Amino acid sequence: MSATELIEQFKALPPNERAEVAKFVVENDDSWIPESFKQGMADAAAGRFVDMQTVLSGAKPPSRAAE
Repeated sequence: MSATELIEQFKALPPNERAEVAKFVVENDDSWIPESFKQGMADAAAGRFVDMQTVLSGAKPPSRAAE
C-alpha cells in the first residue's frame, strides 16, 4: 500500500478512529521528534539542566558526561 492510499483511507475514517490512529502513531513513532529535543529531554531527565539566569551570568552548564 502506498502512502497516498493510506492517507486516503485515513481521511475516510470517522473522527474517533482517525484520533485512535493518530494516537498510535504519536506513541509508537518518534521519528518526527528532532534529535536535539530528545537529547534535551534526556539531559533534563538526568538532572543536567541549569537556570537560564545562571547560564546568562556566565556560569557553564553541567557537562553531558556527568551522570
